[in-house]
Amino acid sequence: MKTKIFAAGGLVENEHGEFLMIFRRGKWDLPKGKLDAGETIEDCAIREVAEETGVHAERTVLISISHHDYFDKHRNEEVIKETYWYHMKATTEHALVPQTEEDITAIRWVKGIELKRCLENSYMNIVEIVHKWQEQGPKTS
Repeated sequence: MKTKIFAAGGLVENEHGEFLMIFRRGKWDLPKGKLDAGETIEDCAIREVAEETGVHAERTVLISISHHDYFDKHRNEEVIKETYWYHMKATTEHALVPQTEEDITAIRWVKGIELKRCLENSYMNIVEIVHKWQEQGPKTS
């Protein structure tokens, strides 16, 4: 049986309708990370966005939950990561600061054709999260 790990992240949008994308390990991605002990999944999403990008954001709604199987070298076992993806709004303009210890080498606010280009070099689950948000749009829960 695989160990389940919980994580959370965000599709962060600024006041200009641009989305925050990070470049990590050769792919465009969204900020996300593992749940800390005693932390809520919602707080995890907010913390991870701030840690990985320097952007402070507030969570609006849950977009989706994804699952990703991989081999964890530190645990020396197969795991399944359950990630909660939230739409988030950037609360203030901040300098974009890539968390280099997480292999993040670039951060960009993108929309339109630039967003499309980033998604062409991204993971399928990230593409699905962005498209799901674009289809469902801003709704309150």
